Amino acid sequence: MELGHRVCIRDLNPQIVCILCAGYFIDATTITECLHTFCKSCIVKYLQTTKYCPMCNVKVHETQPLLNLKIDRTLQDIVYKVVPGLWDNEMKRRQDFEKMRGLKRCDDEGSVDSILEEIDDSSVSNQHYFLHDELIHICLQPSENGSNCKGPKQPLQKFVRCSVRAQVFHLKKLIKKIWPHVSNRE
Repeated sequence: MELGHRVCIRDLNPQIVCILCAGYFIDATTITECLHTFCKSCIVKYLQTTKYCPMCNVKVHETQPLLNLKIDRTLQDIVYKVVPGLWDNEMKRRQDFEKMRGLKRCDDEGSVDSILEEIDDSSVSNQHYFLHDELIHICLQPSENGSNCKGPKQPLQKFVRCSVRAQVFHLKKLIKKIWPHVSNRE
């Protein structure tokens, strides 16, 4: 496979554009019956008037069509990474929406205001972004200079899967449980 092969964004547009609003997916949401994807707000508005998929006319659900909608985080991550500046613009749009309506998110740490205040505009598009409930994997290994440890010389690599909102304090407690012989300095 060629590493230098580049794909034009227009070639990906049929997979990353919502047919209801003709824009790139925002909060990509998939209908579970037919696996067609739309923006969350677009498909919710559409299903208020009809109970059929806008692409293939499959019946979504007779009485509660919203039960058969699932957020597609993988596709949304792809859209944000492929379309330059889309994530930045969406975060700014959400920030403006919150300010205009005087809304405050319940989790101040993950609010759009705090994210945009902490990160200067030039570095936003290069940052990793995470949803507030997304899980990450962290590899736990003792430091290499910890040769004076009394435990096994080469422990197996251990991974922990935790929320992106987990605090370092919690990870330290977990490490102490796994390797009680490791000191605080390591």
